[in-house]
Amino acid sequence: MQVPFADPLTQRMVEFLRSLGLQVRRDELGDDCFLPGLALEAGTLVVDESRLKYPGDLLHEAGHLAVLTTAERARVDGTLAAEGGEEMGAIAWSYAAARHLGLDLAVLFHPQGYRDGADALLENFAQGHYVGVPYLQWLGLTLEPGPAALQGCAPYPHMLRWLRE
Repeated sequence: MQVPFADPLTQRMVEFLRSLGLQVRRDELGDDCFLPGLALEAGTLVVDESRLKYPGDLLHEAGHLAVLTTAERARVDGTLAAEGGEEMGAIAWSYAAARHLGLDLAVLFHPQGYRDGADALLENFAQGHYVGVPYLQWLGLTLEPGPAALQGCAPYPHMLRWLRE
């Protein structure tokens, strides 16, 4: 049996990510992590709860894994060199996950994240200006309003699937 995380918010996010099939494990991490208390090893999110400063970072990093193929996810070690669409897709994915979990968006878009662009992202998403959704639609994970209406399903932030296959 896995030991639950002490922070209920972290535990809730971890349970959600595991329910999707993403691997999350706890371990002690050093100071050399790309984000405080988070590392990626062989496609697994490794969490050091004692060093985790921003639990919302779990969702963003999970978003990076989610937009990769299963084979690509398994090879991820260290940091991800996400560019353009993948980065925007991870942002949109993490927003959809935060909404799905009913989280305060400030947990995801915290002031120390997104290269000091968190406030702009928070404002844009709050106004329904979603970056990265075309990329998620291209991957078959969600639909923008027009295509969703044609298919008779809910648009983004509703997700058709959470993981790229």
